[in-house]
Amino acid sequence: MLSATRITGVLSPVVTPFKSDLSPDKDRFVRQCRWLLSQNVGLAVFGTNSEANSLSVEEKAELLDALIEAGLDPARMMPGVGHCAITDTVRLAAHAVHLGCAGVLMLPPFYYKGVSDEGLYRYFSEVIERVGDSRLRVYLYNIPPVSQVPITRNVVERLLQRYPGVVAGMKDSSGDWNNTKMFLDAFAGSGFDVFPGAETFLLQGMRNGAVGCISATANTNPGAIARLYSSWRNTDADVQQQQLDRIRGIFSSYPMIPALKAAIAHYAGDSAWAVVRPPLVELTAEQSRSLIADLDRVGFMMPGLAA
Repeated sequence: MLSATRITGVLSPVVTPFKSDLSPDKDRFVRQCRWLLSQNVGLAVFGTNSEANSLSVEEKAELLDALIEAGLDPARMMPGVGHCAITDTVRLAAHAVHLGCAGVLMLPPFYYKGVSDEGLYRYFSEVIERVGDSRLRVYLYNIPPVSQVPITRNVVERLLQRYPGVVAGMKDSSGDWNNTKMFLDAFAGSGFDVFPGAETFLLQGMRNGAVGCISATANTNPGAIARLYSSWRNTDADVQQQQLDRIRGIFSSYPMIPALKAAIAHYAGDSAWAVVRPPLVELTAEQSRSLIADLDRVGFMMPGLAA
């Protein structure tokens, strides 16, 4: 059954490990997700930094099944289900609901550009109608720097009017604090939960009604980000935010997904983690050494990962 509990806090778009033949590595995936949960971070599997759009619907469903079979709590999961094809989105969303996931994170269809608000409304509405399950909780995924298809306030308001309780929130990865704050000002406290798309805006977000954040670097710095979420009212919150920004800045100075995987490979002592699916390429040996040196200089660690 679907958890009745709202999913809040810090979530990680979990990086997907691959074997040498580029097939998903279920065992490493389960271990990584278990470690993230132990750091008080939820699982937004199949997000942008999961290489989600390099994975098939079947592969995603099998990885999600592997997490459930391993006993991980679906109430801490918000899998990404958005695809360009309505039927693919419906299939994966329905599967996530069946498994009891707390919600699903749904990209807009991103191939066609310049689509109207009416077109986006029809897409999300069609998916919700076809899933046809009152347990469905949809979190809209606004990432116009990548998708080039922004989700507007008008679309959100129309969906909330038609599907109250089903349309549950949003991840705003616009990268623009003013855009995130616009959604917070409009919807915070209304039952439509807003997650900034990076810990960069975690403290500002919490002070303005956000319910957490969904962030790439929660893959590698989960404990520290979760601590700020739980202690954002403390007097040292600004200092915590500054340290998070330093770590984020280091990862952002390299290609993000290969850098996250290189860090996991290093701190876990497991070189297989460096593998990415084309068209992405792994960091060069020189880049990897530079990344780890940069992280070591600021005292970065991933406690408990190797075990």
